[in-house]
This record gives sequence, structure tokens and C-alpha cells, in this order.
Amino acid sequence: MHPQIIKDKPGSCPICGMDLVKKTAGEKVTDVSLNDLLRPSNQYVLSGIPTVHIQQRDEPVEITTYGFITYDTRQEGTVSSNVTGRIEKLYIKHRYQQVNKGQKIMDIYSPELLTAQQNLLFLLQHDADNQVLISAARQKLLLLGMSNQQLDQVIKTGKPVFTVSIFSGYSGHIHESSPEAMQQQAATGMKDVSLITEELQLKEGMYVTKGQNLFVIYNPSKAWAVLNIFSGQAGMVKVGDKVRIVPETAPEKDFRASINFMEPFYRPDSKTATARVYFNNPNMGIPIGSQVKAVIFAGARSARWLPEEAVLTLGLDKVVFIKKDDAFIAHKIEVGIVNNHLIQVLNGLEETDEVAANAQYLVDSESFIKVKQ
Repeated sequence: MHPQIIKDKPGSCPICGMDLVKKTAGEKVTDVSLNDLLRPSNQYVLSGIPTVHIQQRDEPVEITTYGFITYDTRQEGTVSSNVTGRIEKLYIKHRYQQVNKGQKIMDIYSPELLTAQQNLLFLLQHDADNQVLISAARQKLLLLGMSNQQLDQVIKTGKPVFTVSIFSGYSGHIHESSPEAMQQQAATGMKDVSLITEELQLKEGMYVTKGQNLFVIYNPSKAWAVLNIFSGQAGMVKVGDKVRIVPETAPEKDFRASINFMEPFYRPDSKTATARVYFNNPNMGIPIGSQVKAVIFAGARSARWLPEEAVLTLGLDKVVFIKKDDAFIAHKIEVGIVNNHLIQVLNGLEETDEVAANAQYLVDSESFIKVKQ
């Protein structure tokens, strides 16, 4: 108990009272190297946990991803001015107002339009037989935005109208084509339809120029589900793959569709590939901007698979514990996709290697794993 107590004859220990034991010379000393003392305790782990082998088989790939709902820009319509003039009457009261095709948007007073009407009336009164000039004058008024009904009224009454009406050629939600929106579009290359909900910048009495875009109309009954796919999975997704989409605002309105388009670039804000799913929205009524969860059914993939629990993640490195005799040794491997709790093994393992079924059982959270290369 107390080896510092040494006497030249038999007796008892003055500290604990135990009998002293005779000391003999030539005892064998175990030679322990410094490397053995410094070896991490969990580099070579004794354990009896279950083991598994990698399996080569076809596995159906299901990719879970997230995205959002946005307008179908193929249904986008633009309301612009055909003449330069002053807004006399504005019939749109606020952004996102529902408008129908043929609905009156505004009345514009245009000196150019007034002059063109006077020219037509002058020809009708003083040169009625000159059908070439009269036809050209009529065509000019139509190109300036005057409708056939308004033109017939001018000819019938013999008096010009001072304003021309601008009508919507589309049905949907109206968005103001503001300078801020144009600058944002030029900077990003993509149209952001989520404009600020302030009052309209266009007001009665303001002047507009010929060809100026005044409003943009989006049809909410036609929508896209834009799905973000990580770069490691993007190569497995292709146009035509089936997808199940679950809106977060209405999980009971989940629906099946197909991948319609893969954008050929990575968006700078997310560094993910983007897939588009076109669908009809009138019956479901999913709000634009809603977040969605999607499962993409990318078909079967032939690969070598291990249970996901058998692989330990150490930052960028992936580690398994290979069984050697009665112990396990940490070993680095290269992996691919993760699918349905299985992970694809690309390199570092043979079919004959036996690895721990659950790598977490062999890890002490306070220790450091040294991987043998």
C-alpha cells in the first residue's frame, strides 16, 4: 500500500498497519513506448455492437426539398401608353387589385391624339373622296390607342374627344411598373413581383410618355412552384420527374405534378439549382409567396449503400469504424447522396469490409478521432 516504507527486517507498516512484504530483485518491467501512451483511446475501440456490409442494389431516390410559390411569368401582361399625355382619370385604386380583360384602366389627354382626330375630320369634310388619306388617318388613330367604338363616335358626331381610354388586355392582379421595380429587375435579372405595398406612384394629373410601361398584370390562377435543390442532388433531378408538393399554408392541399423546367444556372443568393413546377391554382387558391415542401421522385439509383447511422460526419470528412479481429478502427471514406436513411459509398470500402452499424456508439463526445489514411 505504501512502497515508500522500507525496513531491514519484518514488521508492519506504521501508516496502515499491514504486514510488510519482502522485496525481491530482478522483477520484469513492461516496456511501454511513448507512441502507445499518446495513442487516442478511441482510435482502436473494443466493442461488440452489430456490424453491416455495404450492399450493391437499386434504390428508389426520393429527394426532399423546399421552395416557394410565385406567379407564372408566361402569363404576364403589360399595360403601356400609346401616346404622350396627361392622366385625366385613374380607375385603379391600389396595387394587387383584381382586373379583368377589357376593363378600363385610365383616361389620358393627349395633344397628339387630338391633332390626329382633327386631321381625320378635316379630310372627311373637305376631301371625302380621298379614301387613301382617310384610311391612313383612321389607322393612325387606332395605333395611338383609340378604340373602334371611340373612332366611330368621332366620325358620327364630327367632334374630337379630348381623352383616350387605356384598357386591360389581361385578367389578374395588377402591379405597378415603378422605376424601383425596373431598377431591381435590372440588378438581379429576375422580376420581383413582391413590390412594396405603398400608394400608387401614378396619380391623376401626371404625364406619361409614349411606350411607357404603366402596369404589369399577373394571373394568380397560373403559378409556379420554385424548388431549391442542393448541388449534390441536382444531377439526379431531370425534367419529367414526378413531385409531391405540400404548401405550408394548407398542408391538406398537397398535390402531384412534374418537373417542367430546370434553370441552367445557380442563383447567387442561394447557390442552389432551381426547378420549376407549373400548375393551375384557381381551385387550390394557394397564396403567392407561400413556402412549400416537396418530395421529388427521381427514379431508381444503382449504387453501394450503407445505413446512414454507420457513417460519422467530421466536418468535410466521413468516417466509418471497420472491424479488425475483435476491435474497430476509424477509417475515412468518400460518400455521395443520402436517400431514405441510406448513404451512397463512392470510395474507401470493399464489399468484404465489416463496419459498425452505428458509428455514434463508438464516439466519446469529449475525445478526438484520428483517421488513418
